[in-house]
Amino acid sequence: MTKQSATRDSQHKSGKRKPPRTAWKPGESGNPAGRPEGSKHKATLAAEALLDGEAEALTRKAIERALGGDSTALRLCLERLVPPRRDRSIQVDLPEVVTASDAVAGKTALLRAVAEGTLSPTEAQTLSVLIDGFCRTLETAEFEERLARIEEHMDSQRGNR
Repeated sequence: MTKQSATRDSQHKSGKRKPPRTAWKPGESGNPAGRPEGSKHKATLAAEALLDGEAEALTRKAIERALGGDSTALRLCLERLVPPRRDRSIQVDLPEVVTASDAVAGKTALLRAVAEGTLSPTEAQTLSVLIDGFCRTLETAEFEERLARIEEHMDSQRGNR
């Protein structure tokens, strides 16, 4: 390899060095002899060994403290019993959306609810996405019906020949 081609290979368009041709490929491990997937760290194994057999006693103690008024223990117990809600149900007056033109009235109602403070912008956006999905479903169904009519018409034209 000449000096000029070596410099060309080592330089990339951005002027930075180009990665060597032997670099690992996406999806391949950069260290195939490394820690096996799913193996546990020594500290994790040691903690599990200490807690092994004590889980019931620790749980009982956390419950006792929660019942005794310890707010941290109470929160810990409740988080395990009832997972936090990701979203809430929404009460908003929307017109019935049956056609694509009804979607305009639905989106107008969402905009009004945000302006009045009844809905947060995020909640309105979530509902708007639902309306958009419904409109796409309507468009697909309408397209399917029109295509079926065209195919039917073409079949009847072929039969008349």
